[in-house]
Amino acid sequence: MREILQTMTEIAAAPLRYARRLQSETGKRSVGYVCSYTPEEIIVAAGANPLRLFGVTGELTRVDAHLQSYCCSLVRCILESGLKGDTDCLAGVVFPHTCDSMQRLSDLWRLNVTTGFHLDAVLPVKLTTESAREYYFDVLRRFREDMERESGVEITPGDLWKAYELMGQVRSLLFRIYALRCAEPKLLSGDDLLTIVKASMIMDRRQAAAMLGEIAAALSRETQEVTAFPGTGKDRKRLLMVGGVCNHPRLHGLIEAAGGVVVWDDLCTGARYFQDTADKTQGDTRETAAREGEPLRVIAESYLQRAVCPAKHAGLTSRAERIVSLVRDKGARGVIFLHLKFCDPHAFDYPYLKTALDREKIPHLMLEIEDPLPAEGQLRTRLEAFMEMI
Repeated sequence: MREILQTMTEIAAAPLRYARRLQSETGKRSVGYVCSYTPEEIIVAAGANPLRLFGVTGELTRVDAHLQSYCCSLVRCILESGLKGDTDCLAGVVFPHTCDSMQRLSDLWRLNVTTGFHLDAVLPVKLTTESAREYYFDVLRRFREDMERESGVEITPGDLWKAYELMGQVRSLLFRIYALRCAEPKLLSGDDLLTIVKASMIMDRRQAAAMLGEIAAALSRETQEVTAFPGTGKDRKRLLMVGGVCNHPRLHGLIEAAGGVVVWDDLCTGARYFQDTADKTQGDTRETAAREGEPLRVIAESYLQRAVCPAKHAGLTSRAERIVSLVRDKGARGVIFLHLKFCDPHAFDYPYLKTALDREKIPHLMLEIEDPLPAEGQLRTRLEAFMEMI
């Protein structure tokens, strides 16, 4: 398992280098995307590799000419990578319309970056009505047509089923790995868990499924050994992490050094990516959909049933209820909110979530970060104080 984790660490650290290697070795092109609502199944069905963009690390030298310094750091880092030409290995980039900053990124990318094709997927915000379902299906239908045009590949219903089942396999294995670690956190560090999720969003999905299967099998074997010693893994305070994107693996290390461990999360680079779609390929889903004659409807439904982020709406209290439920179900003793600085949707969402947690007497800490992370000493002090409080 160590060798697989090392490979995934290298992929997660240099996604675009992996895209170039994948193309040179297999001829498969990668398509960049910026949000977990991107319909990856359609990209896979077109014979391409969906690759989540996290942007550059280090000094930003070109983006200030296009975006204010108080714009979301994720958006700034992604645009910087495009302006520098780092993304020239991509066949194109897909921009689902979620928050305002991502929509502006789409506009700036179209005007200033020459990387391959540029596609928008204007998804609905309210996801609970019949009209939203029909609209979502229509967006996916148009997106399939766009991918066919740009890739020169006809996407058949059979291609969509295969892609749907492959993505279901990847997400089911991620769910399995999360569940094993939640039961026994000592099996895997938080840094390694984040690496696994990030790499799964970057690498060829068949390769990802194979590696995730080996990791899940290895963790299952180790679980049997660990549980032979009662009390192991109980020395750290169990936490839930809530937010958008986590692109800072050493943050988990700081939390663990302070005496905590994140046993579950509600992140789009975490459980929100797979938890509510992991079992959609089970049972008679395919047979039922086949009778209806449209795999795109099943794919649309799987995204509609996901836990929403603040950029989507599925009820006035649904996010608070979900977070409280996760705290109870996963045996967490507190919540860490991880917010990118200047992320308006999560900032607007926080007060009502805070009220809900206060009402349930669940301790919580809000960390507002950007790239790069602030001084470790400052973070360590806040985390240690939070651990003492809970």
